Amino acid sequence: MEALAGRRRFELDWLRVLAVLLVFVAHCARFFDTAGWHVKNSTTYPALETGAGLVVTWLMPLLFLVSGASTFFALRKGPARFVKDRTLRLLVPLVVGIFSHIILCVYLERRTQYAFRGSFFDFLPHYFDGLYLFGGNFAWMGLHLWYLEVLFVYSIVCLPLFHWLLAGSGRRLMARLGDFLALPGAVYLLAVPGTLLMPFLDPANVFLSRDWGGWSLPAYLFFFAGGLVIYSHQGVQDRIRRQRWLSLAAGLLLLVVVAVLTGGSGEERFGTQEYALTTMIHSLSSWCLVLGILGLGMQRLTVYRPFLGYAGEAVLPFYILHQSVILGVGYFVVQWDIPDLAKFGLILVASFAVILAIYELLVRRFNVMRVLFGLKPLPKKAAPRPAQPQPIRT
Repeated sequence: MEALAGRRRFELDWLRVLAVLLVFVAHCARFFDTAGWHVKNSTTYPALETGAGLVVTWLMPLLFLVSGASTFFALRKGPARFVKDRTLRLLVPLVVGIFSHIILCVYLERRTQYAFRGSFFDFLPHYFDGLYLFGGNFAWMGLHLWYLEVLFVYSIVCLPLFHWLLAGSGRRLMARLGDFLALPGAVYLLAVPGTLLMPFLDPANVFLSRDWGGWSLPAYLFFFAGGLVIYSHQGVQDRIRRQRWLSLAAGLLLLVVVAVLTGGSGEERFGTQEYALTTMIHSLSSWCLVLGILGLGMQRLTVYRPFLGYAGEAVLPFYILHQSVILGVGYFVVQWDIPDLAKFGLILVASFAVILAIYELLVRRFNVMRVLFGLKPLPKKAAPRPAQPQPIRT
């Protein structure tokens, strides 16, 4: 495990950057799909739901698996340093967002849905009226920043177990588990715990519903833990890389099975055998797709590029800002009398430019802002060494 922890895995950086960019594009399209969102275009398109259904099957699970893999490498610093790093990287930007730009998102939602008619400054005192998702306004989970909140909670809750498995007396058990999962086909058994849980997650419960990036919150815990298990054993990684095409094919086939079972009527009613069957197959499909994409990354995305150095640092502030900027831009654009495709293009390009401008001009260059957005401070420049007096030649 020590040898594995000493290597930089560039595929994790690439996958994180590419996944967040896809999240950005998907959120730009949310104005135009038929599902509920903060701000909507006057015309929506049911066909977008098909693409969205394919993406949500694997996108956030992949991000949690990558986060679990990163946790394996971060734990080598020790538990105390790990908690400090997770607090600065996840909790600080979450709290900052809740009390700053997330207020704008809630205001635009309330304004669009005719629940509030006043200005943004008129809305500020009302932001603390009740809890969001429970009939109020205060976004305790940070809207799209829920990912940071859940990842922080999982990191802290799982820390004793992970530390025991990686640095304590559980290392032998972890090694045996890795040896077993490296056998042909055995890696798919990682999907079993979460898959067996799926039929019991009541979507009527706020925390168990599939409104969190397409999945219920408990499901992400298994992807998070799976990332750590995978990256603790080289044999498991080699097996995932070799089986990448099998995993992708199986994941797509299982998605087709889900579509056939549900027909065009959507998800089955909770508590029925049909609901249990479809949710379990959907979970297996997600795991196969995630393992397939991870295997492709291990095969193709192992090379460092200068772009990755910049994007790897910018990805967290980009994620933190993206939805707030998208909503701010889209709120005005969807009201314009232009073709919807042009609206989407404008929202996409303008939001991307605004996010990068904020990052470059306000975040990246200033240590206070870097800390507030989860980045490490810039290294201090070494003080110039005093000039040594030169001997006088005679």
